[in-house]
Amino acid sequence: QVQLVESGGGLVQIGGSLRLSCAASGRSSSTYAMGWFRQGPAKEREFVGTISRSGTSAYYADSVKGRFTISRDNAKNTVYLQMNNLKPEDTAVYYCGARSGVGIYATPNTANDYDYWGQGTQVTVSS
Repeated sequence: QVQLVESGGGLVQIGGSLRLSCAASGRSSSTYAMGWFRQGPAKEREFVGTISRSGTSAYYADSVKGRFTISRDNAKNTVYLQMNNLKPEDTAVYYCGARSGVGIYATPNTANDYDYWGQGTQVTVSS
């Protein structure tokens, strides 16, 4: 089992940047594919991006491709989401998830694929 804690959210202006972190404790994070999802007001949770256990494969939603980058440091049991050129539509609570039992290059991209979730961190993009 793994526990996930997100941090790094906040209020940022349009065009600004934020870096979110997801710290894993318990079982080593290298055991899990890791993903980021978000949920805006009155919206369902949506996929943002995912990174494989090895860290060599990543996959992004079209809405964030070219602006967001996922990385991981397995030695620190931490996954990051670098968000650049933020837009108002990026406003949401951001969650990280962990998926066990997949190959080292797998990049699961639906919420139902994930076994564990953090509590979320709010990101607000304003003018």
